[in-house]
Amino acid sequence: MSELEKSVIFPKGEPVYEHFTGTAYLEVLTKPDEVSSVLTGNVTFEPCTRNDCHVHELYQILLVTGGRGYYQEEGKPARRLEAGDIVKIPGGVKHWHGAARDEWFVHLVVIEGRTEWHEPVSDTDYEKVNSGDYHIP
Repeated sequence: MSELEKSVIFPKGEPVYEHFTGTAYLEVLTKPDEVSSVLTGNVTFEPCTRNDCHVHELYQILLVTGGRGYYQEEGKPARRLEAGDIVKIPGGVKHWHGAARDEWFVHLVVIEGRTEWHEPVSDTDYEKVNSGDYHIP
């Protein structure tokens, strides 16, 4: 991760394991308060790490800052993500995101509303995405 580490401007944060397969790190940058109802954070995924499927109450925005990963909405093909990509996720859309099998992945998150967590992405389905079969039902 050395080249990626040099390019990241926000702290990596602390390890988080709940709702992730593999190791991810989270640095909360802003919390909802009297000024804004938005949570922002820097999320860093080690290779092969992904989060469980989940739904946001209002919306989520991903701002990819480094590495390579994937984003997938339920019933749609996975989307490969690299630095500079932006994903706007409407409320109520079940999805997951995470690192490619051989690269770190870093993105900023902007979230408004609660997050409802669902099932993990299976190893079999994750490998399909990494091998080019981007569609998981």
